[in-house]
Amino acid sequence: MGLMEIFTLNDGNQLPAVGFGTVALKGASGVNAILSALNAGYRMIDTSTNYNNEGAVGEAIRRSVVPRNEILVTSKLPGAAHAYDQAIEWIQESLYRLGLDYFDQYLIHWPLPKQDKYVEAWQALVDAQKFGLIRSIGVSNFLPEHLDRVIDATGVTPAVNQIERHPYFNNQALVDYNNQLGIVTQAWSPFGRDKLDILGEKALQPIAEKYGKAVSQIVLRWNIQNGVIPIVKAASYKNQVANLDVFDFELLEGDIALINQLDRGEEGRVEGQHPNTYEEFD
Repeated sequence: MGLMEIFTLNDGNQLPAVGFGTVALKGASGVNAILSALNAGYRMIDTSTNYNNEGAVGEAIRRSVVPRNEILVTSKLPGAAHAYDQAIEWIQESLYRLGLDYFDQYLIHWPLPKQDKYVEAWQALVDAQKFGLIRSIGVSNFLPEHLDRVIDATGVTPAVNQIERHPYFNNQALVDYNNQLGIVTQAWSPFGRDKLDILGEKALQPIAEKYGKAVSQIVLRWNIQNGVIPIVKAASYKNQVANLDVFDFELLEGDIALINQLDRGEEGRVEGQHPNTYEEFD
């Protein structure tokens, strides 16, 4: 297994090239899965108020032998708390639930433009960072018009934008726009979800065989070499370790191009969700 690669954010903070997602990991089994991930070598743990598992994440961090200052914890602000005062309180309450003094990374989960309070929410994150509650602030599922608006309103550019990205929906135009603004892209559901059988995609099998890797590892490497941090969930220790074993090889440009060709555009989205038209999910 190669050495974990590092991404540097526009605020000077650094993130590991693979993060651990915690969607649906709850209760005692969730605590055990997160503890297992920390033991496997993950150092960035991604949660959200919407996941209803901040308590489990906090308990795993308390039980872990890994020091708190070596664990990067991400959570997200739900649409119910976009109003400025609510957002500040919500950030504080999330920290209390987790039992932490600060977030390493905190994101607005969805822009919800019909509600039209995401600029107010972004100002709350900007101020919460000044208060010392958050190290790095960012957004999730923001399109170019949402990014432009928060930057114009506050003068502060998000450090990250966590978006849907996988071979069937590579979202490359948004990745490019993030890059143009100096925003690091994170990918949620890098293997897709539900009916999207990306790991069974026949076109990926020969690429995996070529490098002596699993299809899942090829997909993660494809993201990393595109400058994207995948946030990947795995409950078993075996899969957790495998998902970190992606730093001892590099995909050739031709293979990256082949993976890019699997893009299905809007039809490839998970559950047809879109930041401008759908409510929050996860």
